[in-house]
Amino acid sequence: MSDPSATSATNEPHTRIEHSLTEDAMAFVVGTALCALGLLFLTHAGLITGQTAGLGVLLSYVTGWSFGAVFFVVNLPFYILAWRRMGPRFTVKSFIAVALVSGMSEVLPELLVIERLDPPLAAFLAGAVTGLGLIVIFRHGASLGGVGVLALYLQDRIGLQAGWTQLAFDACLFAAALAVLDPGLVLWSLMGAVVANTIIAVNHRKDRYIGR
Repeated sequence: MSDPSATSATNEPHTRIEHSLTEDAMAFVVGTALCALGLLFLTHAGLITGQTAGLGVLLSYVTGWSFGAVFFVVNLPFYILAWRRMGPRFTVKSFIAVALVSGMSEVLPELLVIERLDPPLAAFLAGAVTGLGLIVIFRHGASLGGVGVLALYLQDRIGLQAGWTQLAFDACLFAAALAVLDPGLVLWSLMGAVVANTIIAVNHRKDRYIGR
């Protein structure tokens, strides 16, 4: 999604206002629900996305395990880096957000049954709702993108730009997907990732944040 995912997601937003616990709770429920809905659209159509969420989706296809469980587990190693790079507040919030997405991804398919959803529409809807959900999560000081945290860590330690690390990861992820998925589905998956990242790029800006 991505984690277009999550993508630039882990560039924690430097908001200029403090959110209350109630505001954070409401935002986390809404944001993670949107992301879980986007993942439902993706998996129903057999698509993937980028970043850690994409890795979780691809592994769920290969292993047959549920996405929620895989996504929760693959994120665990990144919390150590998040604690060092982003601090305990960001890490705890991100852990909660990932846990909520994982849990909702397990429950949502039982509550919302889709009879038909063509891949092009699935890619667009998944990218749109995921992008919106991620913006909500970012603005409340959390992330879903473990790979983004690694990218920032490598940038600090060895000077490798975070964007290149994330791009390299996604390139490898989509290349691996070609061995598992139909090339047409991989192409639609890329479109969905572009939609999500475009929404984030246009709307997740400090100069447009209400609290400035």
